[in-house]
Amino acid sequence: MDPDFPSLLPEVTRIVRSIGDRLRRLSHGKKHIRYKGEIDLVTSFDRFAQRALVQALRRRHPDFGILSEERIQIRPSHPIRWVIDPLDGTTNFAHDLPIWCISVALEVAGRIELGVVYDATRGELFSAVRDQGAFLNDRRIAVSRTRSLGHSLLVTGFPYDIRRSRVNNLDYFCRFALRAQAVRRLGSAALDLCYTACGRFDGYWELKLSPWDQAAGSLILQEAGGRITDFSGHPFDHYGQEALGSNGLIHAQMQRVLRRRVKVG
Repeated sequence: MDPDFPSLLPEVTRIVRSIGDRLRRLSHGKKHIRYKGEIDLVTSFDRFAQRALVQALRRRHPDFGILSEERIQIRPSHPIRWVIDPLDGTTNFAHDLPIWCISVALEVAGRIELGVVYDATRGELFSAVRDQGAFLNDRRIAVSRTRSLGHSLLVTGFPYDIRRSRVNNLDYFCRFALRAQAVRRLGSAALDLCYTACGRFDGYWELKLSPWDQAAGSLILQEAGGRITDFSGHPFDHYGQEALGSNGLIHAQMQRVLRRRVKVG
């Protein structure tokens, strides 16, 4: 039997707030940094947050599976599992740039049913349960009403293989920079989606993300009245390689900009 998702939300919120607030208090201390790739890094705080999240969630729901960024898979074939990013925006965190968050989603049979994203530096907790709306703390949120791409503020990010792959989003960034009001890059996909959900941004696109980057934020955006697909308009898959999120009103305009593909060779 599926869990009662609305009743799960308060306990997930308490867990995420507690761990996020501790990360914030510790964030100005010494950081032990290790590189997973040329520019992809992990800190001791990622590992701390992951251990704390996994322990707390397993204590309450030992039967659920878990998929987390830092190489953790527990009961991976279970139809109900947590999808966790213990610290989204690690590069920002490592440089004391206060744009980072914790992201936790609950996936049931491949579909996200609950999502929580906590920005501890601002005390902002975004949450959603499917068909129940999206919230920032206790306030219901909704996407913007901007109808023109030319008047839109957009946000994006770049993949970790930007130095090695031609499919690196630089071409799309240039196209949108010439067509939108402005484009920003914050360094946290989860917050990009949540900021689009609450109307701070009008649209978002990115490629080569991992499921934990976008699972919770994608549900929050949809529950706020937004739309999320791949670049061609096909249904969004948090295990896929493309994400196009918007207020819905500029979605087709953004798709036209993304229509011309990069030739790989």
